[in-house]
Amino acid sequence: MSFSIALSGLNAASADLGVTANNIANANTTGFKSSRAEFGDVFGATAYGLARSASGQGTRLQQIAQQFKQGNINYTDNTLDLAISGEGFFTVKDGGGLAYTRAGAFGADREGFVINSAGQRLQVYPPSASGTSFDTATLQDLQLATGESAPKATSALEVQSNLPANEGLPTTTPFDAADPTSYSRTTSVTVYDTLGAAHTANLYFVKGANPNEWELNLTIDGAAAGAATPLVFSDAGVLTAPAGGMLAVPPVTLTNGAAPLNMSFDLNDTTQYGESFSVSQLSQNGYTTGRLIGLEVTTEGIVQGRYSNGQATALGKVAMASFTNPQGLQKLGDNAFAETYVSGSPIRGEAGSGSLGSIQSGALEGSNVDLTAQLVNMITAQRNFQANAQMIQTSDQITQTIINIR
Repeated sequence: MSFSIALSGLNAASADLGVTANNIANANTTGFKSSRAEFGDVFGATAYGLARSASGQGTRLQQIAQQFKQGNINYTDNTLDLAISGEGFFTVKDGGGLAYTRAGAFGADREGFVINSAGQRLQVYPPSASGTSFDTATLQDLQLATGESAPKATSALEVQSNLPANEGLPTTTPFDAADPTSYSRTTSVTVYDTLGAAHTANLYFVKGANPNEWELNLTIDGAAAGAATPLVFSDAGVLTAPAGGMLAVPPVTLTNGAAPLNMSFDLNDTTQYGESFSVSQLSQNGYTTGRLIGLEVTTEGIVQGRYSNGQATALGKVAMASFTNPQGLQKLGDNAFAETYVSGSPIRGEAGSGSLGSIQSGALEGSNVDLTAQLVNMITAQRNFQANAQMIQTSDQITQTIINIR
């Protein structure tokens, strides 16, 4: 009996050493979660559950339990390196279905899909048509857009300027954009058409013959855009006409094949004070085409493409998952896990919501292996092995002694 008991101890110590060796080997593996060998004692029992041997029959390996405690966050210079601070897993996909991992070393393949070193594609929630929300009921591969960002035609402009109250009349009439003596002040802004082409809009302010009255003339690429618009100020210098400070410009036909420009001006903050002309704001809401120049990943997992036209487009939101019993996950290798009946179905969600942790871009979660603790465990397992081997040797000596009795 003592032989089999000691043999079970040898097997247990060997299993413990194997788990420890695997932990030490993966001390620098990104996102690796250490394991722990758990053992239980063995007692023989009758059909009625009564123990046959009070001394026991040795030990056995019950399970190798994964330890999902947080690893250290190590910062990198790669935007697609992602680390989870808190609970949860990234969701990845390959030909075999979905898998789950804490290793966030991602990159892009030649088709623009975001993958890890095992070729598994990172899963995200797709953005809505407006780009302001995400469909959390759908998973799709994250693909970096390599085409150009679509342009947007200018439709609204905001002008904040001050016209000098003591401005004299122009020396030349009528207004002629080519003659500086026919207008009082001018400023310009770039606007864009539906094809993303830029056009220069010039605003010409002409002092009227009556007090507190001006005229605004607009040209697009040097051609007049509609008739002159009267601007009327109160005796306190506040704009009273046009009503509400809003000016709608008649459609401007272009020659490059783009749709006509339909623009409105917000002049509500234009004033007539003092002796100086100033423009504090001249903005418009259009932009030209843009090319992808960079990526950003927020702590909520929103992946945004940054374009050369100053726009940011949401490409997706990283799909996170958690499990009721992560200990029940099946190990697939390459730091990936698969769901099982024991682990329960994945509970999908968004980073930073519920129990799910936040995402840090430009960082990787390191292995959670404590080398000092593993080395101590290695010494302990080695001594356990030696002690059980000594037990077998002692049992053998006793057996030999008994055999040699005459």
